[in-house]
Amino acid sequence: MSFVRFTTGELRAVGRSVRRSVTERGPERETAVQSLKAAAAGVLAWALAGWWWHAPFALLAPWTALFLVQDTVYRSLVSALQQFAVVVLGTLLAALAGIVTGDTLAALALALPATVLLGTYARFGAQGLYAPTAALFVIAYGTYGPMDIVHRLLETALGATVGLSVNALVLPPVHDRRVRRLRHQLAAESARLLTDAADRLAERETADEPDDWDDRARWLGDVLTDLRAARRWSDESLRLNPLRRLRHHPDREPADSPPPAVADTAWYDITDRLLALMRSLLDVETHPGAIPPDALDPLLAFLRGAARAVGPRGEQGPDDGEPTGLDAARRAHRELDERLASPGVLDPEQASLLSASGHLLAALERACSDAAVSR
Repeated sequence: MSFVRFTTGELRAVGRSVRRSVTERGPERETAVQSLKAAAAGVLAWALAGWWWHAPFALLAPWTALFLVQDTVYRSLVSALQQFAVVVLGTLLAALAGIVTGDTLAALALALPATVLLGTYARFGAQGLYAPTAALFVIAYGTYGPMDIVHRLLETALGATVGLSVNALVLPPVHDRRVRRLRHQLAAESARLLTDAADRLAERETADEPDDWDDRARWLGDVLTDLRAARRWSDESLRLNPLRRLRHHPDREPADSPPPAVADTAWYDITDRLLALMRSLLDVETHPGAIPPDALDPLLAFLRGAARAVGPRGEQGPDDGEPTGLDAARRAHRELDERLASPGVLDPEQASLLSASGHLLAALERACSDAAVSR
């Protein structure tokens, strides 16, 4: 029964993925498009090599084309160069082994160890696997003549050209959707964290279980790490991509493009300051007397103003006469400073809270003045 449930669940998941690939933009559609492009490249390469050219080793052209429709145009070009170099070396080593030994088994015993070791060379990347594969093709067919080798290399070059051309000219892949999603997630989760902290402190009750503000603030750092990787992937997908000029066209809607990479730098500072502030708030929550009653309201106003300042665009409230989140956070922080500093001596929790909130405010001011928090 468990196997049946597993199979049914997998089939439903596949069905949902197929439906999403047809009805909405997303990773499912991108995967489907790339798969169809690879299949089309293989068919086209066979039509050129086998049907039109009547090449003696026509299989090599579609075999190469299929695997060169990579996730980015730049990676297709790099893989094409790597694979061609690997196939040349594997073919030459196999031909030499066949000529020297004159026996299939002996040639395999001589060529495969060398080509497998060659395939582990880091510069060849994943394409290194094709060194022993090319050697197997050469030795298995038993054709080592100069024209045979030339035909193999020409068919491989044809397949590489077809695969690269199809990937670059037919819906070239661009991977920036994850960048937009992670940038929005950073802004939304930061705002939610600040708002939840304000709501919890407003209750003025001791929590039955420790709040997870610290863990949530650290998790934002993980999201930032994912954003860094997604940004590299997005930048690579635009290298040598014919769509690059279109994506920077002045008539292009800003929402269609991810925020510039320079905007990410502000988040390194903001997430660090958020983590320090959440730790200070945890200390305040576990010491109910650390914040005087008259200082609670400005503290809550600061947290909610900072949440509006850092939150996604369009979720920051109206702009008609109402102060921005950053302005509200500034005023609230000045009032908080006055309320806590009026007795003259700050408790350690109060000093830590003022320092952490001030650093977060400074980070938000720098981000907004540089227009870096452009969700």
